[in-house]
Amino acid sequence: MKFVILTGMSGAGKSTAIKMMEDIGFFCVDNLPIALLEKFVELSELQQNPELQKVAIGIDIRSGQALSELREVLDKIRGKGAAYEILFLDAEDSVLVKRYKETRRNHPLAGGERVDKGIAAERKRLLFLKERADYIIDTSRLLTRELKAELDKIFVQNQDYKNLFITVLSFGFKYGIPADSDLVFDVRFLPNPYYVEGLRARTGNDSEIREYVLQYREAHIFLEKLIDLLNFLIPNYITEGKNQLVISIGCTGGKHRSVTLANELYQRLSGRKEYGLKIEHRDIGKDALRGK
Repeated sequence: MKFVILTGMSGAGKSTAIKMMEDIGFFCVDNLPIALLEKFVELSELQQNPELQKVAIGIDIRSGQALSELREVLDKIRGKGAAYEILFLDAEDSVLVKRYKETRRNHPLAGGERVDKGIAAERKRLLFLKERADYIIDTSRLLTRELKAELDKIFVQNQDYKNLFITVLSFGFKYGIPADSDLVFDVRFLPNPYYVEGLRARTGNDSEIREYVLQYREAHIFLEKLIDLLNFLIPNYITEGKNQLVISIGCTGGKHRSVTLANELYQRLSGRKEYGLKIEHRDIGKDALRGK
């Protein structure tokens, strides 16, 4: 029997994840009273019903004061030899605040105060679950289909899963540095295709721009040194417990040089099992004719 406790921050996507778990064959129970959890596990293990061979239980801050009892209940369950895994969905505070504002919902712990106060209180109450989690998925930058892919990777394909998810992000300095960047690299030292006849309207996704940028020895040296730096940093980030890393590469308009080098970096980081990986080009479509 596979038993998963699905938990995490309000607004991080637990309701969506529960539906996805059902789609991949889990029997799901959301917001089960904590007082019933131990008995539910015992009964599920005794049943020979094939529908109960994969079970996911949603538990979160809605449990109220009973949440403080969960640590002891989990210890009892494990002490009786029942195996379980904890999946914790998280997101950055700024993203959670934005999601609450968009849905016009009140945070369950905010009371009459601002949403960020409720989020801070929730983090404190759920910290013990995050520390015990087998899987932590940060949904701050994940699309719905990307969350589904991560769940499939863990619970369908049974792949080794690491909690670090890396986003390679190209951007234009003229539109501002991405606020959620962890590492920012400026590639404006390279010649700009914007000033070359016939290349201005192209982007780093086009072969003409890629060839132009990569003809320079400096571009290759930059990539080699960047990969060397990341080969050192990434294992240390994983050890430290970091679960979201945004590597931002910027040029003037976010259309030519940064896109090309972000694509190259993405290719060089692909295929590794230590982390999840995606690429975004934030400003590639902005100011198509005037962007640099």
